[in-house]
Amino acid sequence: MGKRDSLVYGTESFEKILDWLQPQFPDLEITYQQSNHEGQLIDWIQQAEESGFKGLLINPGGYSHYSVAILDALLLAKLWKVEVHLSPIYARDNFRQQSMTAAGCHGLIAGFGKESYRLGLEFLRKQSSHKVGFRNEADRN
Repeated sequence: MGKRDSLVYGTESFEKILDWLQPQFPDLEITYQQSNHEGQLIDWIQQAEESGFKGLLINPGGYSHYSVAILDALLLAKLWKVEVHLSPIYARDNFRQQSMTAAGCHGLIAGFGKESYRLGLEFLRKQSSHKVGFRNEADRN
């Protein structure tokens, strides 16, 4: 964020969005992790449950459209999972309209900008009032 098309992804850094989110969810311990490396994202997903997380909010960015490995990790993770995207993926290029990784989540929220993250956290809070993790790939690019 801040480096990609601002008309699609906005102008706020993810740190600013996180600063906006945290006061709205004082009952949640929000942990944020970002990587451009698919294997690192998979490791975090696989470690989430043993680390005490009850929910996972993931924006796999471009990996959404082709990563069977991230999908497999999500399917194995026994916690609540929501995929989020800032942009309306169904109104974009044909290849962006299919999210392979969403099949490993309980739901997908897209197209509401930073509100997509808030809506995802709202769902996760209703499922569990514990630790919630952010997994985000593309929003910081």
